[in-house]
Amino acid sequence: MTVDRGTRPARRPVPATRTPEDGLTAAPVNGSADVDHDTTDTATRPVPEATVARLAVYLRVLTTLLAEGRGTVSSEELAADAGVNSAKLRKDLSLIGSSGVRGVGYDVSRLVAEVEATLGLTRPHAVALVGVGNLGHALAGYGGFAARGFPVAALFDVDPALVGTTLDGVVVEHADTIPRVCAERGVTIGVVATPAPAAQQVCDHLVAAGVRSILNFAPTVLVVPAGVEVRKVDLAVEMQVLSFHVARRHGTVPAAGTAAGPATTPRQTPREAVSR
Repeated sequence: MTVDRGTRPARRPVPATRTPEDGLTAAPVNGSADVDHDTTDTATRPVPEATVARLAVYLRVLTTLLAEGRGTVSSEELAADAGVNSAKLRKDLSLIGSSGVRGVGYDVSRLVAEVEATLGLTRPHAVALVGVGNLGHALAGYGGFAARGFPVAALFDVDPALVGTTLDGVVVEHADTIPRVCAERGVTIGVVATPAPAAQQVCDHLVAAGVRSILNFAPTVLVVPAGVEVRKVDLAVEMQVLSFHVARRHGTVPAAGTAAGPATTPRQTPREAVSR
């Protein structure tokens, strides 16, 4: 049925339970008299990057609640455990078609399934980690990846002392074999934990293998073609941000427009050698 946009149709009572025919999005949690699930395909609905990050946090909280045997959770409790306000949480969940029941809240198991589907966790993933130094070794041994659906399927390095060794049941392959091994093992996510000078070449190998999602721990910016998503984790940057907050608490952050003192030469960090 087409609607003439030039005239306003007569107002009609809003039913207690809204249906797709009404052309309305789902009401937020605790804002409807009945369970209301928007049937709009969430794959076609834009979800902001910040919302995606919060959804991952909500899922962590929900998974804990599910393990504790909880059947429902209110928006206020879920928001508090996730560290956000309840209005933002309700808006985030409305974007994926989730809403709750007034006075009851969300069905935990159903919400877990909806968030997992939105985050693409209903499909299998395989992770390749390149660079089995101190950081890479710690990442490879972290059990949380496999527990959340991201098993490490391949490990790579160029150090002859590491190539051929086994870490948590996975043999360390030479980095030159990245394209072949990743293709054979169906790798969907690559993790770069190499020194900065080697990171771009490693990234290129991963892209050549068909990997379109990369988590970069190297202190450098990776250049990738369109269609490849890179998430950068720089622990030193996070420390610098925390340093700012420490300085602000102690009142040592200079006011805007004032000099912070004589310029100093940035501390130089020796570049790590890259074995080939």
